[in-house]
Amino acid sequence: MTSTPSGDRDPAEQAVQLVAGLADLAVSTVGSAVGTLRGLLRRSDGPELAREARRDLMARGRIALDRYASVPPAHLEVLAQHVVARRAASGDDV
Repeated sequence: MTSTPSGDRDPAEQAVQLVAGLADLAVSTVGSAVGTLRGLLRRSDGPELAREARRDLMARGRIALDRYASVPPAHLEVLAQHVVARRAASGDDV
């Protein structure tokens, strides 16, 4: 296939090229992952490696849940607590 400026190409041809590029990327990524997996399976410390990976994934999961599942304190409540703390520090009874 010859190279032409993208403005001269048919939208259908551009879509086909985009899908082909994504498929090529997916195949190369899967191939790389399979090679890595084969290397890991050949290791003699596989069970220990699996336990460490499980611990790491559990820690990551805990951090992700803490990051996204916790509700931040209400903004006005935090401001009110600061006001109360300042008044208590300065001795104001207002």
